[in-house]
This record gives sequence, C-alpha cells and structure tokens, in this order.
Amino acid sequence: MQVLIVDDNDVALEALRHALHGEGYETIVAHNGREALNIASDNACRLVISDWMMPEMDGLELCRQIRSMDLPGYVYILLLTSNDSAGSVVEGLSAGADDFLQKPFDPAELLVRVRAGERILSLETRDVAIFAMAKLAESRDPETGGHLERMRNYSRVLARHLVSHGHAHEQVDAHFARLIYLTSPLHDIGKVGIPDTVLLKPGRLSDHEFDIMKTHATIGAETLDAAVQKYPGVAYLRFARDIALTHHERFDGSGYPIGLSGFDIPLSGRVVALADVYDALTSRRVSKPAFAHDVARSMILEESGKHFDPEIVEAFRQNEEEFLEILDRSSKPVMVAAG
Repeated sequence: MQVLIVDDNDVALEALRHALHGEGYETIVAHNGREALNIASDNACRLVISDWMMPEMDGLELCRQIRSMDLPGYVYILLLTSNDSAGSVVEGLSAGADDFLQKPFDPAELLVRVRAGERILSLETRDVAIFAMAKLAESRDPETGGHLERMRNYSRVLARHLVSHGHAHEQVDAHFARLIYLTSPLHDIGKVGIPDTVLLKPGRLSDHEFDIMKTHATIGAETLDAAVQKYPGVAYLRFARDIALTHHERFDGSGYPIGLSGFDIPLSGRVVALADVYDALTSRRVSKPAFAHDVARSMILEESGKHFDPEIVEAFRQNEEEFLEILDRSSKPVMVAAG
C-alpha cells in the first residue's frame, strides 16, 4: 500500500519514511497540505499521515478539504500532533481525521495505527459486494447490459450538481453523492423475485403482468429493509432501501408502489428516477429502439413537475454534456435520430 506522508520538516519525513519502508509500505512525500491535497485529488493514496502544523495549509484544513471532495474511495487520515488535549482531539475529529499520533512518535505505535487504517479501508469491499448483488439481479435480464454502470454515473452527476448548487429542500453534501453512486445499482434488486415469464417476456406486458412487474419495488425494499433491521446503524442500507422503494414514484403522485408525491419522495429516489428513465430511453429494448439524446432530453423536459422533480430536471439540463460523455463511453448501438 502507498502512504502519503505530509510534513514541512525533512527530519520528520525521513523518520516516517524509514519506519514505513521497513515494513514494506511505499511512500509519497508532500511538504504541506496544499501539495498533499493535489496528490489526494488524484486518488494516488488512500492512507495519509500528516503533521498538524504546516505552512500554506495545515493538517486540519487538509482533513476538511479531503472530506469535502467526492473521491471514488475513502481516504484514511492519521494526524501527527504535539497537542493531546481533549479540545484538540475534538477539533481534529470534527475536521475529518480518523486517528491521532503523539509527536515524537514511536515507530511501533505508528505501524499499529497504520495497520488499523488498512483494516478500515478494507471495509470498502462492501462496495464490491453491493455491486455484485446488483449485477446478479441485472444478469436475469440480458437486455440491460451496462445499465448499472451508466445509471450510477448519471445519478452521481445529478447529485454532484445538487451538492455544488445547493438544493432548496434537503441538505446534501459530498457524502450524499457518494451514497448515490454506491447504492443506486441496487434500485432493481427486487427483480430477482419476478417470474421469468414476466421479466423476460418479449414485447409489451399485459395489465396483470405489469402489476406483477411493479412488485419489484416492494420486493427490493423489503429485502433491504430486512438488512436494515439487522444492522440499523448502517446508513447506506437505509439509503439503498429508499431508492429501491421509491425510484418509480412520480413527482405528481401517479407513480408506484405507494403513490408518493413531491418532496415526500426521498431525494435519492427522485434522483435515481431520472437517471433510470434516461438510460431506459437511450437503450435498445425488444419493444423499442435506443433513442438519441435529444429525443430523451425532450421527453424528460416535458415531464418536469409531472414524472420528475423540476430541480432534478434542471440539474440534468445543466449537465447534458456529462450525460452524453457517459453515453458515448458505453459504446451503445446506433440510435434513432430525432425527427
């Protein structure tokens, strides 16, 4: 594992390098918080050991800046400090530090704390497990290849816009965008409970078959809610449950399975609803061709305030180029042109 070590003192940096290299760790060196932030922005290191007091940007501000970024992986931060007062610990934890080490440090204690950080980072195998579950559900429908990757990226684009522009009705932050990206692939996990005769039927479904298909929202929510009841403190499970249950609700109240309307629909469900529909429109199905972006765009704008939250539609409109880039990267079949 690579470890980013940050200190304006060359002697301290050498002591850190020596202790870490002796146990097989690679190191990247930064001499202040600003230099370290540039390295962290490139996701070059997942574990950071930083001095608290530095010029240009101190360790506390480095923590705050890293936590404000929507990075693809978690960054574990160990702060080195000569101040072990309770107030300093509270201040550091509030800024986003994960652990502290007193200066001058004991090399053995440093290595123990670094290994603890590695264990925390290993928990991100959770992300792999979540996506594997989602792919299992998707594998039952051969028409939806690449759907999960595209719609989670569409969802993240919308969430990032809400974060950067300030959402009028809910508090959203970089953590919200991260959770959207992590859990949105589970939106259709309930399809594992839909019979093949309905799920894989070519052409249009009868009214009765469509009623069966609609139950995937409650099946998915009930499955995830069982996990929530077992682990009530795990926020991402609640987030995933809400998405599974509400991504087919409509802003005007005409959706399913509950018929929620407006801001009674969780923001996560409103975001994923648009991302899911956009991908369905621009993907080929047995019953329809893949529509071009401008066709899908017109249909989504038309549904502002009806199917979709107008603020989410505006986020889509202002980030069309990113949607197109994601669509182009997927190497989709030739699409039907507008008009």
